[in-house]
Amino acid sequence: MTTARRKKSEPELPFWKTKSLAEMNPQEWESLCDGCGKCCLIGLEDADTGEIYLTDVACKQLDNTTCRCKDYPNRKKIVPDCIRLTAKNVPRYKWIPKTCAYRLISEGRDLFWWHHLVSGDRDTVHQANVSVRGKTRPEGRLKVQGLMKRITKWPAPLEAAPVKRKRVAKKAVSKTTSGKKAKT
Repeated sequence: MTTARRKKSEPELPFWKTKSLAEMNPQEWESLCDGCGKCCLIGLEDADTGEIYLTDVACKQLDNTTCRCKDYPNRKKIVPDCIRLTAKNVPRYKWIPKTCAYRLISEGRDLFWWHHLVSGDRDTVHQANVSVRGKTRPEGRLKVQGLMKRITKWPAPLEAAPVKRKRVAKKAVSKTTSGKKAKT
């Protein structure tokens, strides 16, 4: 009789590596959101090619500072066409960003280094140049022509975490009464 058991020395794999989207509980599902805000941008689809062009115009409910919905539990009441992602519809939506955790998991890929579940820090999505924080304007009365002028080429994320340089402490130097510099 053979059973596949994890050895005590082997670390437990995180849920996104062991579960499909459909197998996740609500807390796991919600934690996948990296907070980039790109799914809240107004996009335009080219009728001929199907290509999606993102603008810098965001849903009126997107908080431009936090990249979170201002009233997430009630978003469908406030914005009736807000789309609720599900395990079934994620693979169908071409507009979901290529960096989105829901899309990555749906495609059998791993999360990027800057995802808070990997880095342990919700700010890395902003540090990696992935989020739209501070780079959008709220949706208003713009028609398609106005939106076309707002199409934005969003920068690619950083490939790796920025290297933190050690700060070298400078020795304090003060002048003595004789005018000469003295080390302190």
